[in-house]
Amino acid sequence: MVVPSPNHPIHNQKERIKSIGVPVIDLSNKRSIVSDSIVKACEEYGFFKVINHGVSKDIISKMENEGHDFFAKPSLEKLKAGPATPLGYGIKNIGFNGDFGEVEYLLLHTNPLSISQRSKSISNDPIKFSNVVNDYIEAVRDLTCEILELIAEGLWVPDKSIFSKLIRDVDSDSIIRINHYPSSLQHMSDNNNRIGFGAHTDPQILNLLRSNDVDGFQISVEDGVWVPVPSDPAAFYVNVGDALQALTNGRFSSVKHRVLTNSNKSARMSMIYFGTPPLHACISPIPELVTPQKPSQYRPFTWDEYKKATYALRLSDHRLNLFSVQQQSE
Repeated sequence: MVVPSPNHPIHNQKERIKSIGVPVIDLSNKRSIVSDSIVKACEEYGFFKVINHGVSKDIISKMENEGHDFFAKPSLEKLKAGPATPLGYGIKNIGFNGDFGEVEYLLLHTNPLSISQRSKSISNDPIKFSNVVNDYIEAVRDLTCEILELIAEGLWVPDKSIFSKLIRDVDSDSIIRINHYPSSLQHMSDNNNRIGFGAHTDPQILNLLRSNDVDGFQISVEDGVWVPVPSDPAAFYVNVGDALQALTNGRFSSVKHRVLTNSNKSARMSMIYFGTPPLHACISPIPELVTPQKPSQYRPFTWDEYKKATYALRLSDHRLNLFSVQQQSE
């Protein structure tokens, strides 16, 4: 799929919009119920909403305020934090292969030293910015790892940290992204949606998204069918990434998703934590999910290998297919 220009509306006769409720996981429920519910949601949707997550409103609001403060700056000021290579400030261009959308963003590595260095070109108060971002990362990392441990329990894997330890590793390649989709009131007359961020899956293990109260996020439950996901600033939305699909031997599916912009009076802003293994980590189906009836679907690969493949391809390309056992044998 070639991502259309943000200056042109989407015209795809094969697309359908389907309104269905996405799974809602209440982390305050009994642990066994929660773990089973998460596994089911990952199998059926690759996506779910988390409530009663334990991340404080104060940590969230401070992070959101830092995003607002940055994106409110004049363009020339924001450009000092770029270009995104891939870290830093980017606008419209997504990646290196011709994808673009009606979005501006900050992409940061979660390493505190990296944040400290980049904060100098992002904020007028770099120490405050670094502290706020680090506090937010710590909170969402803990939540991500808790969810991954619940997944391991739901899959009856003896080592409950089999997924989470990849993210807790000191060399984790995790990143955080703040996306800002400006209001498109100037296009109200044509009453059509435009690409904010094109259709894609995420390459990482597990990702946590939190946005303001402006809609636009959609997931694809089947080819050509898109489900709008209403924003809920009090909740986190969780999606399975390609690496977790490989680790679970295809039992979970990495969900395709996108963001559309429309004629909202307000801009949409989202903050996404991408839980990622270290570059040297080997990704392959865990032994508990490989059987004679369900042999390994993916060859072993390192995160570094997969990351390079991601950067070499378009947003919508099926990267994981390159590492499938079937692909290798053909």
